[in-house]
Amino acid sequence: MFSKYRKFINGSDDTSLDTDNKANNFGPAGQNALVGVGVTIEGQVLSHEDIVIAGKVQGALIAKNHHAHIAKSGVITADITAKIISIEGSVTGNITGLESVILAATSIVHGNIECPRVSLEDGAKFKGSIEMNPGEPTQSVLPIFSASNGKVRKSIIESGQIGAKASSL
Repeated sequence: MFSKYRKFINGSDDTSLDTDNKANNFGPAGQNALVGVGVTIEGQVLSHEDIVIAGKVQGALIAKNHHAHIAKSGVITADITAKIISIEGSVTGNITGLESVILAATSIVHGNIECPRVSLEDGAKFKGSIEMNPGEPTQSVLPIFSASNGKVRKSIIESGQIGAKASSL
């Protein structure tokens, strides 16, 4: 899935990515950016091309019309907004994918994800919430008990139906 980024990380300490001869460019006309393993950026990163982060970013990462890929060695403490976001490394912050978000098996994510399509590979570590319909208003707290269903619950409890069901299991 991430093979098209491998050539950009060669020579780094990121052993999760090997050379792939099939993919030479991942952006239009080869326009892409790389934040290498030995690079730390503090502040806002605004990219007008696809970007691979193998180093550290603290602040914000924005690539609204492009793909942002966090390599296995990438450590991000920032909010991320991009068209497509793929994560193999570590992210602490909120993630807004305009098209899709992919968490690889090696990813560690602490934060909320808002995106129409989210994919978590087996082994991905994620702590936060996922909102997959960002355009639709949500109800933050669902009612657990209301006057109408309270009567139903009370009559079921009083009739002993709950105990009967539990004892038959």
